[in-house]
Amino acid sequence: MAEPAFASTGDLAEKTVTFAKIGAGLYAYTAEGDPNSGIIVGDDGCMVVDAQATPAMAKDVIARVAEVTDKPIRYVVLSHYHAVRVLGASAYGAQGIVASDATYRLIAERGQEDWDSEYGRFPRLFCDASSIPGLTWPTLTFEAGMSVFLGRREVKLLHLGAGHTAGDIVAWVPDAEVMFSATSSSTARPATAATRICANGP
Repeated sequence: MAEPAFASTGDLAEKTVTFAKIGAGLYAYTAEGDPNSGIIVGDDGCMVVDAQATPAMAKDVIARVAEVTDKPIRYVVLSHYHAVRVLGASAYGAQGIVASDATYRLIAERGQEDWDSEYGRFPRLFCDASSIPGLTWPTLTFEAGMSVFLGRREVKLLHLGAGHTAGDIVAWVPDAEVMFSATSSSTARPATAATRICANGP
């Protein structure tokens, strides 16, 4: 089965969103080849891996999380820096936005240029772009690895070297033996499905 095509300037069609359970307290938010978000639910809070392109789009992720838990979203993890994955981070009100040191440096070096480029190439992915308050800056960074605890649930964040960008990280959940990465997607049966509609235009 062919992989869905990624967005482009000519792709303005609405996409079907799926929110699939892939493990105990683990979910994948996907939209036919668009950037994914991963959700990790712990004892006292949640982590979202990759934030979506705008706060308006992140609100749909937040709504899906609220359907499965009443625990707050405490952390947003940036698997790497591309505007379509990170500029929605402000919507979560998280206590920490986590990324690798290399990703922080990439934002400083070319964050605005990447935003301008991706907005021009992928307009559909920037639903209600006016909701973006500015560049997303990590508040917690690390060089090689760190652990974040959601109560008793440990999430290990690892920078294993350059991948899609110089700053790529993965999120490993040891108790479930599940890893989230920038390119991971679920093949599990969707728990919910709906069509994402941008009422305000790109």
